[in-house]
Amino acid sequence: MSVTSTPVFLDDRLWAERVFNGDWVPALGGGQTVIEPATGAPLSLAGNANAADINRACREAAGAQRQWAATGPRERAAVFRTAAAQAEAHFAELALYVARETGAALFKGEHEVREAIVLLHQAAGLLAQPHGLVLPSAAGRLSYARRQPHGVVGVISPFNFPLVLSLRSVAPALAAGNAVVLKPDPQTPVSGGYLIARLFEHAGLPKGLLHVLPGGAEAGEALCSDPSVKMIAFTGSTGAGRKVAEVAGKHLKKVALELGGKNSLIVLEDADLDLAASNAAWGAWLHQGQICMATGRILVHESIADALIARLVAKARALTVGNAARGEAALGPLINARQLRRVQDIVESSIEAGARLEAGGESHGLCYLPTVLSGVMPGMRAFDEEIFGPVATVVTFATDEEAIRLANHTEYGLSAAVISPSIGRAMAIGEQLQCGLLHINDQTVADECINPFGGRGNSGNGGSVGGPADWDEYTQWQWVTVKDAPPAYPF
Repeated sequence: MSVTSTPVFLDDRLWAERVFNGDWVPALGGGQTVIEPATGAPLSLAGNANAADINRACREAAGAQRQWAATGPRERAAVFRTAAAQAEAHFAELALYVARETGAALFKGEHEVREAIVLLHQAAGLLAQPHGLVLPSAAGRLSYARRQPHGVVGVISPFNFPLVLSLRSVAPALAAGNAVVLKPDPQTPVSGGYLIARLFEHAGLPKGLLHVLPGGAEAGEALCSDPSVKMIAFTGSTGAGRKVAEVAGKHLKKVALELGGKNSLIVLEDADLDLAASNAAWGAWLHQGQICMATGRILVHESIADALIARLVAKARALTVGNAARGEAALGPLINARQLRRVQDIVESSIEAGARLEAGGESHGLCYLPTVLSGVMPGMRAFDEEIFGPVATVVTFATDEEAIRLANHTEYGLSAAVISPSIGRAMAIGEQLQCGLLHINDQTVADECINPFGGRGNSGNGGSVGGPADWDEYTQWQWVTVKDAPPAYPF
């Protein structure tokens, strides 16, 4: 597929020091420079929303929402199909921009745009589904339940998969009749926000229904506390999610939290070692490990551990790092220097605690070499903490019961996987793993935007987004009864 670096659809002159409300308006908070991680060079100048920007957007969104909710389902669905067509028409440009802004390989940018197209069509499809239920009732009375929008939904999205993780909330929330105020991560304001604004701008979404305001903590707190906002959909770190839940909960808003993970891939002794190593490497190093579903622990049976480690080391040494968006390397940079320091600290601390460095452990600029740690045990930071870097952490076990115990030894509960040709045994292990996503004979970063997605514990508050879960998240039930005449009561 051809790739262009000449902006046609994503013209950064539109959003220089601006936010989106259906039009491009000056940000009261001024501007902020967006840096391309792979080069360190400025990529664009975005708006920097403050609390006043957020409050203005929430008022405007509340004013526009009622008319949108009253719009017929076919008219609403047409907007999403048109937005999907726009994404298809500008696929190469959008994919390259996402890759550059996130420091990713081009195929990752292409993946995000493909998933965005599916999400838009899926949102259109929601509107062809039943919107309620007829309930059992006494004769002479109609009793039914119907789904109604919350009103204004606030969406706060992260930097790692910004297009997908923004749109997976924005699209179904809008389809359900809500207005949306989106605050993308300020490190990826175009991929996580302005790109989506452009799609809906060209699709004819009425003004005021979608607001895009990149900003920091001040903007996020304002969104969580604004009285016009009835729901917050947050994707990000567990630490930030706790703060969001605290502020939003104080104002009695519905909160959907999709947070971090410490995900285990269990490799049984009868596994094909080449396939197991391929799965483990992909799960641990894809997008530099900056994925909530990343394989945070590779739990391998002690009888095959040395052979699997040798294969992982060979893969680590064969992978190059650099400007992956331009096809110059297999892996790109981490998002910023702070995250690089954190990855280095976790690796060094774990080595000091007794883990063995088998490969990697070095950085080139913001790029951290694919790293393999063996001899990792509970109590080491590499075992306990979400690294969010390209580190394959190998832990050994002797029995199935020990593998289950090690996998569940975490406060997270997002994704888990088991590799073995013994499907029954793998399923029996999987049934005992505390996770929201379970994959047999695959790695932990196995996801499609059409499936319900959610974790438990420190990975989220037990809800799910995506596919059949979207109606439950972005609407609320209203019970309605209808009688020919009011009854006579004894009072």
